[in-house]
Amino acid sequence: MIPLGAATRVFIVTGPTDMRKSFNGLYGIVARQLGQDPASGHVFVFCNRSRNRIKLLFWDGSGLWVCAKRLEKGAFSWDWPAEDGTHSSLAQEQLAMLLGGIDPRGTKMKRWHRTNGNKAA
Repeated sequence: MIPLGAATRVFIVTGPTDMRKSFNGLYGIVARQLGQDPASGHVFVFCNRSRNRIKLLFWDGSGLWVCAKRLEKGAFSWDWPAEDGTHSSLAQEQLAMLLGGIDPRGTKMKRWHRTNGNKAA
């Protein structure tokens, strides 16, 4: 799996993407259409019109990665509300569900209370 840190964000490109694009083409979409830095360490997710192919673009600190998945049957859930007309964002857990064939929109995230481990005396 892709190494995702706590500060890593996942951006979904909401419209269909030409899956013939690779490093430079996807880099250009992220930089120009999304206005994001492709070398930020965040993950950018793209899907084709028929929703049976998905690509991820991310920077690991030394270079770009492009990962692809093609479904033999079925389609990815890809009806994301666009935050600014071009992209949406997901939690890392939702990305794992999406790649595993689960529709993250039909799930409910639990509210967790996290502490830093230091209790006031």
